[in-house]
Amino acid sequence: MTDKSVVTENNEEQLLAAIDLGSNSFHIVVAQLDQGELRTVDVLSDKVQLAAGIDKNRYLTDEAKQRGLDCLSRFAQRVKDLPRDAVRVVGTNALREAKNSKAFIEEAESILGTPLEIIAGREEARLIYLGVAHTLADDQGARLVIDIGGGSTEFIIGERFEPRIMESLHMGCVSYTKRFFSDDCISAKNFYRAKTAALQELQAITNYYKENGWHSAVGSSGTIKAVRNACVSCGFSKDRITREALQQLTEKVLSFKHYEEIDIEGLKPERKKVLPAGLAVLCAAFEALEIEEMTFSEGALREGVLYDMAGRLRHEDVRDRTINAIMQRYHVDQEQADRVEQTALLAWAQVKEGWQLSRKHYDMLSWAARTHEIGLTIAHSQFHKHSAYLLSHSDLPGFTTREQQLLAALVRGHRRKFPKDEFKALPKRLQESYRHLCVLLRLAVVLHRSRSKDRLPAVTFHVDGKKLMIEFPEGWLEHHPLTHADLEQEADYLTSADTKLRFR
Repeated sequence: MTDKSVVTENNEEQLLAAIDLGSNSFHIVVAQLDQGELRTVDVLSDKVQLAAGIDKNRYLTDEAKQRGLDCLSRFAQRVKDLPRDAVRVVGTNALREAKNSKAFIEEAESILGTPLEIIAGREEARLIYLGVAHTLADDQGARLVIDIGGGSTEFIIGERFEPRIMESLHMGCVSYTKRFFSDDCISAKNFYRAKTAALQELQAITNYYKENGWHSAVGSSGTIKAVRNACVSCGFSKDRITREALQQLTEKVLSFKHYEEIDIEGLKPERKKVLPAGLAVLCAAFEALEIEEMTFSEGALREGVLYDMAGRLRHEDVRDRTINAIMQRYHVDQEQADRVEQTALLAWAQVKEGWQLSRKHYDMLSWAARTHEIGLTIAHSQFHKHSAYLLSHSDLPGFTTREQQLLAALVRGHRRKFPKDEFKALPKRLQESYRHLCVLLRLAVVLHRSRSKDRLPAVTFHVDGKKLMIEFPEGWLEHHPLTHADLEQEADYLTSADTKLRFR
Protein backbone atom coordinates (compact mmCIF):
# COMPACT_ATOMS: atom_id res chain seq x y z
CA MET A 1 0.00 0.00 0.00
CA THR A 2 1.31 3.46 -0.92
CA ASP A 3 1.80 5.92 1.92
CA LYS A 4 -0.59 8.72 1.02
CA SER A 5 1.34 11.21 3.12
CA VAL A 6 4.34 11.02 0.81
CA VAL A 7 4.81 11.95 -2.83
CA THR A 8 7.54 10.15 -4.77
CA GLU A 9 9.25 10.80 -8.09
CA ASN A 10 7.63 7.63 -9.49
CA ASN A 11 4.07 8.92 -9.09
CA GLU A 12 2.68 9.57 -12.56
CA GLU A 13 0.61 12.68 -13.15
CA GLN A 14 1.14 13.74 -9.54
CA LEU A 15 -0.80 16.78 -8.36
CA LEU A 16 1.21 19.45 -6.52
CA ALA A 17 -0.18 22.53 -4.77
CA ALA A 18 1.52 25.77 -3.76
CA ILE A 19 -0.12 28.24 -1.38
CA ASP A 20 1.33 31.73 -1.23
CA LEU A 21 0.29 33.85 1.76
CA GLY A 22 1.21 37.26 0.40
CA SER A 23 0.89 40.57 2.22
CA ASN A 24 -1.88 41.63 -0.16
CA SER A 25 -3.35 38.41 -1.56
CA PHE A 26 -3.44 34.73 -0.71
CA HIS A 27 -3.06 32.44 -3.73
CA ILE A 28 -3.25 28.72 -4.38
CA VAL A 29 -2.21 27.00 -7.59
CA VAL A 30 -2.65 23.29 -8.22
CA ALA A 31 -0.67 21.76 -11.05
CA GLN A 32 -0.20 18.33 -12.55
CA LEU A 33 3.36 17.03 -12.70
CA ASP A 34 3.62 14.78 -15.74
CA GLN A 35 6.97 13.61 -17.14
CA GLY A 36 8.74 16.47 -15.40
CA GLU A 37 6.39 19.14 -16.78
CA LEU A 38 3.86 21.18 -14.77
CA ARG A 39 0.39 21.94 -16.11
CA THR A 40 -1.85 24.24 -14.08
CA VAL A 41 -5.24 22.71 -13.31
CA ASP A 42 -6.67 25.13 -10.75
CA VAL A 43 -6.00 28.64 -9.43
CA LEU A 44 -7.71 30.49 -6.56
CA SER A 45 -6.92 33.83 -4.95
CA ASP A 46 -8.33 36.15 -2.31
CA LYS A 47 -7.45 39.75 -1.45
CA VAL A 48 -6.87 39.15 2.25
CA GLN A 49 -4.65 42.26 2.67
CA LEU A 50 -2.87 40.85 5.69
CA ALA A 51 -0.39 43.74 5.75
CA ALA A 52 -3.27 46.20 6.09
CA GLY A 53 -4.14 44.47 9.35
CA ILE A 54 -0.78 45.08 11.05
CA ASP A 55 -1.18 47.81 13.67
CA LYS A 56 1.34 50.46 14.73
CA ASN A 57 2.89 48.03 17.24
CA ARG A 58 3.40 45.45 14.45
CA TYR A 59 0.69 43.08 15.64
CA LEU A 60 -1.81 41.40 13.34
CA THR A 61 -5.31 42.48 14.31
CA ASP A 62 -7.94 39.86 15.08
CA GLU A 63 -9.87 40.96 11.99
CA ALA A 64 -6.87 40.45 9.70
CA LYS A 65 -6.11 37.05 11.20
CA GLN A 66 -9.70 35.97 10.74
CA ARG A 67 -9.72 37.10 7.09
CA GLY A 68 -6.65 34.98 6.51
CA LEU A 69 -7.95 31.92 8.34
CA ASP A 70 -11.31 32.10 6.56
CA CYS A 71 -9.47 32.11 3.23
CA LEU A 72 -7.30 29.16 4.24
CA SER A 73 -10.39 27.19 5.26
CA ARG A 74 -11.54 27.48 1.63
CA PHE A 75 -8.09 26.53 0.32
CA ALA A 76 -7.97 23.54 2.69
CA GLN A 77 -10.93 21.95 0.96
CA ARG A 78 -9.01 22.03 -2.33
CA VAL A 79 -5.94 20.23 -0.98
CA LYS A 80 -7.44 17.89 1.63
CA ASP A 81 -7.03 14.80 -0.58
CA LEU A 82 -3.43 15.52 -1.60
CA PRO A 83 -0.45 13.91 0.17
CA ARG A 84 1.12 16.25 2.72
CA ASP A 85 4.41 16.36 0.80
CA ALA A 86 2.51 17.48 -2.31
CA VAL A 87 1.43 20.74 -0.64
CA ARG A 88 3.77 23.59 0.24
CA VAL A 89 2.65 26.74 2.04
CA VAL A 90 4.86 29.85 2.19
CA GLY A 91 4.38 33.14 4.03
CA THR A 92 6.04 36.41 3.04
CA ASN A 93 6.61 39.93 4.34
CA ALA A 94 3.50 40.45 6.49
CA LEU A 95 4.17 37.25 8.44
CA ARG A 96 7.86 38.10 8.62
CA GLU A 97 7.01 41.46 10.19
CA ALA A 98 4.10 40.67 12.51
CA LYS A 99 5.20 40.04 16.11
CA ASN A 100 2.30 37.68 16.75
CA SER A 101 2.60 35.68 13.54
CA LYS A 102 3.33 32.49 15.54
CA ALA A 103 -0.28 32.21 16.72
CA PHE A 104 -1.57 32.72 13.17
CA ILE A 105 0.87 30.13 11.82
CA GLU A 106 -0.26 27.50 14.35
CA GLU A 107 -3.93 28.00 13.47
CA ALA A 108 -3.16 28.01 9.74
CA GLU A 109 -1.21 24.74 10.01
CA SER A 110 -4.10 23.18 11.91
CA ILE A 111 -6.52 24.18 9.14
CA LEU A 112 -4.32 23.11 6.23
CA GLY A 113 -2.76 20.04 7.85
CA THR A 114 0.69 20.96 6.54
CA PRO A 115 3.56 23.20 7.73
CA LEU A 116 3.53 26.93 6.95
CA GLU A 117 7.02 28.11 6.01
CA ILE A 118 8.03 31.74 6.46
CA ILE A 119 10.59 32.55 3.78
CA ALA A 120 13.19 35.31 3.93
CA GLY A 121 13.12 38.17 1.45
CA ARG A 122 15.94 36.87 -0.73
CA GLU A 123 14.49 33.36 -0.75
CA GLU A 124 11.20 34.92 -1.88
CA ALA A 125 13.16 36.67 -4.65
CA ARG A 126 14.76 33.37 -5.73
CA LEU A 127 11.41 31.60 -5.95
CA ILE A 128 9.82 34.51 -7.83
CA TYR A 129 12.62 34.38 -10.39
CA LEU A 130 12.17 30.62 -10.76
CA GLY A 131 8.45 31.11 -11.42
CA VAL A 132 9.08 33.86 -13.97
CA ALA A 133 11.92 32.04 -15.73
CA HIS A 134 9.77 28.98 -16.40
CA THR A 135 7.18 31.11 -18.21
CA LEU A 136 9.66 32.85 -20.53
CA ALA A 137 11.81 31.78 -23.45
CA ASP A 138 15.33 30.75 -22.50
CA ASP A 139 17.21 32.86 -25.04
CA GLN A 140 16.54 36.34 -23.67
CA GLY A 141 19.93 36.77 -21.99
CA ALA A 142 20.22 38.47 -18.63
CA ARG A 143 16.89 39.74 -17.32
CA LEU A 144 15.77 42.02 -14.51
CA VAL A 145 12.68 40.75 -12.68
CA ILE A 146 10.64 43.04 -10.42
CA ASP A 147 7.78 41.85 -8.24
CA ILE A 148 5.80 44.42 -6.23
CA GLY A 149 4.00 42.71 -3.38
CA GLY A 150 1.89 43.99 -0.53
CA GLY A 151 4.76 44.56 1.88
CA SER A 152 7.97 44.13 -0.08
CA THR A 153 9.34 44.45 -3.59
CA GLU A 154 11.81 41.95 -4.99
CA PHE A 155 14.51 42.75 -7.56
CA ILE A 156 16.38 39.92 -9.27
CA ILE A 157 18.92 39.75 -12.08
CA GLY A 158 19.33 36.31 -13.59
CA GLU A 159 19.84 34.33 -16.74
CA ARG A 160 17.88 31.29 -17.86
CA PHE A 161 16.87 29.53 -14.61
CA GLU A 162 19.67 30.89 -12.42
CA PRO A 163 19.20 34.08 -10.36
CA ARG A 164 22.52 35.90 -9.86
CA ILE A 165 21.59 38.96 -7.80
CA MET A 166 18.61 39.08 -5.44
CA GLU A 167 17.25 41.75 -3.12
CA SER A 168 14.03 42.38 -1.23
CA LEU A 169 13.18 45.96 -0.25
CA HIS A 170 10.68 47.06 2.39
CA MET A 171 8.13 48.73 0.16
CA GLY A 172 4.85 47.39 -1.16
CA CYS A 173 1.43 48.43 -2.41
CA VAL A 174 -0.35 47.72 0.91
CA SER A 175 2.29 49.07 3.29
CA TYR A 176 2.72 52.24 1.19
CA THR A 177 -1.06 52.67 0.97
CA LYS A 178 -1.22 52.64 4.78
CA ARG A 179 1.74 55.00 5.02
CA PHE A 180 0.96 57.57 2.33
CA PHE A 181 -2.72 57.17 1.40
CA SER A 182 -4.28 56.39 4.79
CA ASP A 183 -7.16 58.84 4.20
CA ASP A 184 -8.13 56.99 0.99
CA CYS A 185 -7.60 60.23 -0.93
CA ILE A 186 -5.38 60.57 -3.98
CA SER A 187 -3.19 63.63 -4.32
CA ALA A 188 -0.02 64.51 -6.20
CA LYS A 189 1.63 65.36 -2.87
CA ASN A 190 0.98 61.91 -1.37
CA PHE A 191 1.94 60.17 -4.60
CA TYR A 192 5.31 61.88 -4.83
CA ARG A 193 5.96 61.34 -1.13
CA ALA A 194 5.48 57.62 -1.77
CA LYS A 195 7.67 57.73 -4.88
CA THR A 196 10.43 59.59 -3.01
CA ALA A 197 10.37 57.04 -0.20
CA ALA A 198 10.71 54.25 -2.77
CA LEU A 199 13.62 56.05 -4.44
CA GLN A 200 15.33 56.25 -1.06
CA GLU A 201 14.93 52.49 -0.58
CA LEU A 202 16.30 51.88 -4.06
CA GLN A 203 19.48 53.85 -3.40
CA ALA A 204 20.98 50.80 -1.68
CA ILE A 205 20.89 48.66 -4.84
CA THR A 206 20.76 51.03 -7.83
CA ASN A 207 24.46 51.32 -8.68
CA TYR A 208 25.22 47.63 -8.22
CA TYR A 209 22.28 46.55 -10.37
CA LYS A 210 23.07 49.02 -13.15
CA GLU A 211 26.73 47.95 -13.16
CA ASN A 212 25.69 44.32 -13.72
CA GLY A 213 23.09 45.21 -16.33
CA TRP A 214 20.37 43.21 -18.11
CA HIS A 215 18.89 42.81 -21.57
CA SER A 216 15.21 42.85 -20.67
CA ALA A 217 12.98 43.84 -17.75
CA VAL A 218 10.08 41.67 -16.62
CA GLY A 219 7.39 42.37 -14.05
CA SER A 220 5.31 39.83 -12.12
CA SER A 221 2.35 39.64 -9.71
CA GLY A 222 -0.82 41.69 -9.29
CA THR A 223 0.40 45.28 -9.08
CA ILE A 224 2.48 45.17 -12.26
CA LYS A 225 -0.22 43.15 -14.03
CA ALA A 226 -2.80 45.81 -13.11
CA VAL A 227 -0.50 48.59 -14.35
CA ARG A 228 0.20 46.76 -17.62
CA ASN A 229 -3.49 46.10 -18.22
CA ALA A 230 -4.38 49.70 -17.39
CA CYS A 231 -1.77 51.03 -19.83
CA VAL A 232 -3.16 48.79 -22.57
CA SER A 233 -6.86 49.49 -21.88
CA CYS A 234 -6.22 53.25 -21.82
CA GLY A 235 -4.35 53.06 -25.12
CA PHE A 236 -1.06 54.22 -23.64
CA SER A 237 0.81 51.12 -24.90
CA LYS A 238 0.16 47.93 -26.85
CA ASP A 239 1.25 45.03 -24.67
CA ARG A 240 3.88 46.26 -22.22
CA ILE A 241 4.73 49.03 -19.82
CA THR A 242 6.83 51.84 -21.29
CA ARG A 243 8.22 54.84 -19.48
CA GLU A 244 5.89 57.15 -21.44
CA ALA A 245 2.86 54.93 -20.74
CA LEU A 246 3.71 54.92 -17.05
CA GLN A 247 3.79 58.71 -16.99
CA GLN A 248 0.43 58.90 -18.80
CA LEU A 249 -1.14 56.41 -16.39
CA THR A 250 0.20 58.39 -13.42
CA GLU A 251 -1.44 61.57 -14.72
CA LYS A 252 -4.72 59.72 -15.21
CA VAL A 253 -4.69 58.21 -11.71
CA LEU A 254 -3.84 61.58 -10.16
CA SER A 255 -6.87 63.11 -11.91
CA PHE A 256 -9.07 61.23 -9.43
CA LYS A 257 -9.53 62.48 -5.87
CA HIS A 258 -10.52 59.20 -4.22
CA TYR A 259 -9.57 55.63 -5.01
CA GLU A 260 -13.21 54.60 -5.46
CA GLU A 261 -13.49 57.14 -8.30
CA ILE A 262 -10.76 55.46 -10.37
CA ASP A 263 -12.40 54.55 -13.65
CA ILE A 264 -10.14 52.36 -15.77
CA GLU A 265 -11.58 49.55 -17.84
CA GLY A 266 -10.60 46.13 -16.57
CA LEU A 267 -9.25 47.33 -13.22
CA LYS A 268 -10.69 45.13 -10.48
CA PRO A 269 -12.48 46.99 -7.64
CA GLU A 270 -10.24 45.45 -4.95
CA ARG A 271 -7.13 46.65 -6.80
CA LYS A 272 -8.16 50.32 -6.90
CA LYS A 273 -7.20 51.16 -3.32
CA VAL A 274 -3.61 49.95 -3.62
CA LEU A 275 -3.02 51.08 -7.21
CA PRO A 276 -1.65 54.59 -6.44
CA ALA A 277 0.93 53.24 -3.99
CA GLY A 278 1.93 50.36 -6.27
CA LEU A 279 2.21 52.77 -9.20
CA ALA A 280 4.48 55.05 -7.15
CA VAL A 281 6.81 52.13 -6.37
CA LEU A 282 6.96 51.09 -10.03
CA CYS A 283 7.61 54.66 -11.19
CA ALA A 284 10.49 54.89 -8.72
CA ALA A 285 11.95 51.60 -10.02
CA PHE A 286 11.75 52.79 -13.63
CA GLU A 287 13.45 56.07 -12.72
CA ALA A 288 16.18 54.70 -10.44
CA LEU A 289 17.12 51.76 -12.67
CA GLU A 290 16.57 53.69 -15.93
CA ILE A 291 14.13 51.13 -17.30
CA GLU A 292 12.67 51.99 -20.71
CA GLU A 293 10.08 49.22 -21.01
CA MET A 294 8.88 46.14 -19.15
CA THR A 295 7.01 43.00 -20.17
CA PHE A 296 4.77 41.00 -17.83
CA SER A 297 5.06 37.37 -16.77
CA GLU A 298 2.20 35.29 -15.39
CA GLY A 299 4.73 33.31 -13.37
CA ALA A 300 5.42 34.49 -9.81
CA LEU A 301 6.11 33.18 -6.31
CA ARG A 302 3.56 30.38 -6.26
CA GLU A 303 4.76 29.01 -9.62
CA GLY A 304 8.32 29.21 -8.34
CA VAL A 305 7.33 27.16 -5.30
CA LEU A 306 5.82 24.51 -7.59
CA TYR A 307 8.93 24.28 -9.76
CA ASP A 308 11.10 24.13 -6.65
CA MET A 309 9.00 21.20 -5.38
CA ALA A 310 9.26 19.48 -8.76
CA GLY A 311 13.03 19.96 -8.72
CA ARG A 312 13.30 18.29 -5.32
CA LEU A 313 11.40 15.28 -6.65
CA ARG A 314 14.01 15.03 -9.44
CA HIS A 315 16.83 15.33 -6.88
CA GLU A 316 17.66 18.84 -8.10
CA ASP A 317 17.43 20.42 -4.66
CA VAL A 318 18.98 23.89 -4.50
CA ARG A 319 19.52 23.31 -0.78
CA ASP A 320 22.26 20.77 -1.58
CA ARG A 321 24.09 23.38 -3.66
CA THR A 322 23.68 25.87 -0.81
CA ILE A 323 25.20 23.47 1.72
CA ASN A 324 28.12 22.71 -0.59
CA ALA A 325 28.73 26.42 -1.10
CA ILE A 326 28.72 27.22 2.63
CA MET A 327 31.13 24.33 3.27
CA GLN A 328 33.54 25.81 0.73
CA ARG A 329 33.10 29.34 2.06
CA TYR A 330 34.05 28.30 5.59
CA HIS A 331 36.76 25.78 4.60
CA VAL A 332 35.12 22.72 6.14
CA ASP A 333 37.23 19.57 6.47
CA GLN A 334 35.37 17.61 3.78
CA GLU A 335 36.68 14.19 4.80
CA GLN A 336 35.67 14.65 8.44
CA ALA A 337 32.25 15.97 7.42
CA ASP A 338 31.76 12.91 5.20
CA ARG A 339 32.68 10.54 8.03
CA VAL A 340 30.27 12.17 10.47
CA GLU A 341 27.52 12.31 7.85
CA GLN A 342 27.84 8.63 6.89
CA THR A 343 27.70 7.47 10.50
CA ALA A 344 24.79 9.77 11.38
CA LEU A 345 22.80 8.54 8.38
CA LEU A 346 23.64 4.92 9.18
CA ALA A 347 22.20 5.49 12.64
CA TRP A 348 19.12 7.19 11.12
CA ALA A 349 18.48 4.14 8.92
CA GLN A 350 18.58 1.82 11.93
CA VAL A 351 16.36 3.85 14.26
CA LYS A 352 13.99 5.62 11.85
CA GLU A 353 11.08 3.28 12.48
CA GLY A 354 11.46 3.25 16.25
CA TRP A 355 11.72 7.03 16.41
CA GLN A 356 9.37 7.68 13.47
CA LEU A 357 11.88 9.66 11.43
CA SER A 358 11.17 10.55 7.79
CA ARG A 359 13.08 11.44 4.63
CA LYS A 360 12.90 15.12 5.63
CA HIS A 361 14.73 14.24 8.83
CA TYR A 362 17.34 12.37 6.77
CA ASP A 363 18.03 15.52 4.74
CA MET A 364 18.26 17.78 7.78
CA LEU A 365 20.60 15.37 9.55
CA SER A 366 22.78 15.18 6.45
CA TRP A 367 23.02 18.96 6.12
CA ALA A 368 23.74 19.38 9.85
CA ALA A 369 26.55 16.82 9.69
CA ARG A 370 28.09 18.61 6.71
CA THR A 371 27.99 22.05 8.33
CA HIS A 372 28.54 21.37 12.03
CA GLU A 373 32.13 22.64 11.89
CA ILE A 374 31.69 25.83 9.86
CA GLY A 375 32.12 27.87 13.05
CA LEU A 376 35.75 26.78 13.30
CA THR A 377 36.53 29.56 10.81
CA ILE A 378 35.62 32.06 13.54
CA ALA A 379 37.19 30.36 16.59
CA HIS A 380 37.66 26.89 18.05
CA SER A 381 36.25 27.94 21.42
CA GLN A 382 32.44 27.55 21.36
CA PHE A 383 32.60 26.82 17.62
CA HIS A 384 29.28 24.95 17.75
CA LYS A 385 27.62 28.22 18.76
CA HIS A 386 29.38 30.07 15.94
CA SER A 387 28.21 27.41 13.48
CA ALA A 388 24.62 27.79 14.67
CA TYR A 389 24.80 31.57 14.39
CA LEU A 390 26.06 31.41 10.81
CA LEU A 391 23.31 28.99 9.81
CA SER A 392 20.65 31.13 11.50
CA HIS A 393 21.68 34.46 10.02
CA SER A 394 23.09 33.69 6.57
CA ASP A 395 21.10 33.87 3.35
CA LEU A 396 20.70 30.18 2.49
CA PRO A 397 18.95 29.78 -0.90
CA GLY A 398 16.27 27.10 -0.78
CA PHE A 399 15.91 27.12 3.00
CA THR A 400 12.95 28.58 4.82
CA THR A 401 13.33 30.54 8.05
CA ARG A 402 12.13 27.54 10.05
CA GLU A 403 14.49 25.14 8.27
CA GLN A 404 17.39 27.42 9.14
CA GLN A 405 16.22 27.48 12.76
CA LEU A 406 16.02 23.67 12.82
CA LEU A 407 19.41 23.24 11.19
CA ALA A 408 20.98 25.73 13.61
CA ALA A 409 19.43 23.90 16.59
CA LEU A 410 20.95 20.59 15.48
CA VAL A 411 24.39 22.10 14.96
CA ARG A 412 24.20 24.13 18.19
CA GLY A 413 23.50 20.92 20.11
CA HIS A 414 26.12 18.65 18.56
CA ARG A 415 28.64 18.88 21.43
CA ARG A 416 29.04 19.69 25.11
CA LYS A 417 25.97 20.22 27.32
CA PHE A 418 22.71 19.38 25.56
CA PRO A 419 20.86 22.69 24.89
CA LYS A 420 17.36 21.56 25.86
CA ASP A 421 16.02 25.13 25.82
CA GLU A 422 16.95 25.44 22.14
CA PHE A 423 14.64 22.55 21.34
CA LYS A 424 11.86 23.76 23.62
CA ALA A 425 11.78 26.91 21.45
CA LEU A 426 10.84 24.80 18.40
CA PRO A 427 7.21 24.09 17.48
CA LYS A 428 5.90 21.35 19.79
CA ARG A 429 5.25 18.89 16.98
CA LEU A 430 8.94 19.06 15.98
CA GLN A 431 10.65 19.00 19.37
CA GLU A 432 10.90 15.26 19.95
CA SER A 433 12.03 14.31 16.44
CA TYR A 434 14.71 17.02 16.35
CA ARG A 435 15.99 16.06 19.80
CA HIS A 436 16.39 12.56 18.40
CA LEU A 437 18.20 13.85 15.32
CA CYS A 438 20.54 15.86 17.51
CA VAL A 439 21.33 12.76 19.55
CA LEU A 440 22.30 10.91 16.35
CA LEU A 441 24.50 13.80 15.23
CA ARG A 442 26.19 13.99 18.62
CA LEU A 443 26.97 10.27 18.60
CA ALA A 444 28.39 10.43 15.07
CA VAL A 445 30.66 13.29 16.16
CA VAL A 446 31.80 11.38 19.26
CA LEU A 447 32.60 8.26 17.24
CA HIS A 448 34.78 10.32 14.88
CA ARG A 449 36.41 12.56 17.45
CA SER A 450 39.87 11.17 16.62
CA ARG A 451 39.38 12.28 12.97
CA SER A 452 40.97 8.99 11.99
CA LYS A 453 40.72 7.83 8.40
CA ASP A 454 40.26 4.25 9.62
CA ARG A 455 36.73 3.01 9.11
CA LEU A 456 34.52 2.33 12.10
CA PRO A 457 33.64 -1.29 12.78
CA ALA A 458 30.11 -2.55 12.17
CA VAL A 459 28.16 -0.58 14.76
CA THR A 460 24.46 -1.17 15.39
CA PHE A 461 21.94 1.21 16.93
CA HIS A 462 18.74 0.07 18.64
CA VAL A 463 15.99 2.22 20.15
CA ASP A 464 13.16 1.38 22.50
CA GLY A 465 11.25 4.51 23.34
CA LYS A 466 13.65 6.75 25.23
CA LYS A 467 16.39 4.11 25.37
CA LEU A 468 19.19 3.98 22.82
CA MET A 469 21.68 1.09 22.68
CA ILE A 470 24.89 1.08 20.63
CA GLU A 471 26.59 -2.26 20.05
CA PHE A 472 30.22 -2.62 18.98
CA PRO A 473 32.12 -5.75 17.94
CA GLU A 474 33.39 -7.70 20.92
CA GLY A 475 36.52 -6.17 22.41
CA TRP A 476 36.50 -3.03 20.24
CA LEU A 477 35.71 -0.56 23.05
CA GLU A 478 38.42 -2.07 25.26
CA HIS A 479 40.96 -1.19 22.57
CA HIS A 480 39.54 2.34 22.19
CA PRO A 481 39.42 3.71 25.74
CA LEU A 482 39.05 7.35 24.61
CA THR A 483 35.85 6.50 22.72
CA HIS A 484 34.61 4.55 25.74
CA ALA A 485 35.24 7.54 28.02
CA ASP A 486 33.56 9.92 25.53
CA LEU A 487 30.48 7.70 25.38
CA GLU A 488 30.26 7.60 29.17
CA GLN A 489 30.33 11.39 29.27
CA GLU A 490 27.81 11.53 26.42
CA ALA A 491 25.44 9.28 28.40
CA ASP A 492 25.44 11.91 31.15
CA TYR A 493 24.84 14.75 28.67
CA LEU A 494 21.91 12.95 27.03
CA THR A 495 19.88 12.75 30.20
CA SER A 496 18.93 16.37 29.38
CA ALA A 497 17.67 15.11 26.02
CA ASP A 498 15.43 12.62 27.81
CA THR A 499 17.48 9.79 26.29
CA LYS A 500 19.06 6.87 28.13
CA LEU A 501 22.23 5.88 26.29
CA ARG A 502 23.71 2.43 26.75
CA PHE A 503 26.60 0.84 24.87
CA ARG A 504 28.56 -2.39 24.88
